[in-house]
Amino acid sequence: MYAIVDIETTGGYASNNDITELAIVLHDGQKVTGRYETLVKPLREIPRYIQVLTGITPALVKNAPLFEEIAPRIMQLLKDKIFIAHNVNFDYSFLKHHLSQAGFDMVCPKLCTVRLTKKVFPGLVSYSLGNLCRQLEIFIEQRHRAGGDADATTRLFDLLLANNAQPHIDSFIKRSAKEQSLPPNLLKEEVEQLPYTPGVYYFHDQKGKVVYVGKAKNLKFRVRSHFTHNGSGRQRQDFLRTIHHISYKSCSTELMAFIYENIEIRRLWPAFNYSQKNFNATYALYLFSDQAGYMRLAIDKKRKNLQPVYTFNLLSEGRGLVNQLIKQFQLCPKLCFIQTDNEICSGITDETCKGACERKESALKYNKRVRKAIEYLNDYLPTFAVVDDGLHEQEKSCILIERGRFYGMGYVPAGTTIQNIESLKSQLEQYPESDYIRGLIYSYLEKKPEKKVLIQPA
Repeated sequence: MYAIVDIETTGGYASNNDITELAIVLHDGQKVTGRYETLVKPLREIPRYIQVLTGITPALVKNAPLFEEIAPRIMQLLKDKIFIAHNVNFDYSFLKHHLSQAGFDMVCPKLCTVRLTKKVFPGLVSYSLGNLCRQLEIFIEQRHRAGGDADATTRLFDLLLANNAQPHIDSFIKRSAKEQSLPPNLLKEEVEQLPYTPGVYYFHDQKGKVVYVGKAKNLKFRVRSHFTHNGSGRQRQDFLRTIHHISYKSCSTELMAFIYENIEIRRLWPAFNYSQKNFNATYALYLFSDQAGYMRLAIDKKRKNLQPVYTFNLLSEGRGLVNQLIKQFQLCPKLCFIQTDNEICSGITDETCKGACERKESALKYNKRVRKAIEYLNDYLPTFAVVDDGLHEQEKSCILIERGRFYGMGYVPAGTTIQNIESLKSQLEQYPESDYIRGLIYSYLEKKPEKKVLIQPA
């Protein structure tokens, strides 16, 4: 048994909108066996443009029942039925959300007539209900009213059944089938062709524009996970309606996928990517002079109006860098804010500090070593490659950090000896530098230091 459903609402997503009209047509696979239609009094105002579109006004629903009053009847009608709608995830998400608020848990197999029509009548210009009815010569009365659209969907369903739709229906409603959870405009075949590898995937709108970029350890699993629940929020519903196509780029490692995702988000600026667009480094190393004239190095949160000497994503990265400068240039741990207690300076104990913190060394002498440390940061930051598996056995992936900055990445032959940086750079693709990418690389190497290959800078 089937329940063919259509609803009218106050807006496009369930969590902040109400149902204003509902129609359910019961069908046994051969004919209509029952029908239920009602206006519903919403708790929210009906926007003016929706009143114009549907003809449903506040006066029309003034004496209609509240949704919670008809919820038991709806559950009775939908029980043990296959839930059918044109763009089924929209109607299903609305009813599931509002039935849940009324104390009911609706769980039904779903069947989308958009997807089913694409199987039975491929290659049509449009699969919207109105356009389908024109193309297939289906009579439709009272467009954008629940009863009229439900009746039109029923006539469409009858036509599909008459054109050997049953094998497709059986495939769709299998318990293991995942096609019904996909966005209505996304072909199952585009999801099925995704590989089980790391990479970056792109969701495209109807015109081909990229609207979302994501990264994955396993492309097929990750993309499928986007559609495991409908969601009742506006962002979720807008997202699902927008997706028409998927493309992807395989990467040999998850780290490369993370890096490439950030590069592509900043290049394409997709509408549905909200994180990483405004990413800033969390911490920075600043240089200033105190009242006594001593130059001080200090780690602090990244601030918009201050020019840092160096930026980094991890506090541990910054502390490690400052400790290296302290040892190499005999700087004072206290003047660098590494030691913050009132005990004797650990640098004096270790014979690395020459007493600047106790004013035993002049600011002039101390500041010369600080300047040398800054020059070192600018000129002699580490140059290294992160070498890992390639896309196949004959190659290796390579990510290059040159003098502390991300240069780029790519693939080199498996037998390549990584020594000459200029030769290596000619085999890699250069990408824009970002603190976020550098933070990803340093975090990765904290877990897998064996992937790091030091290189002498040019």
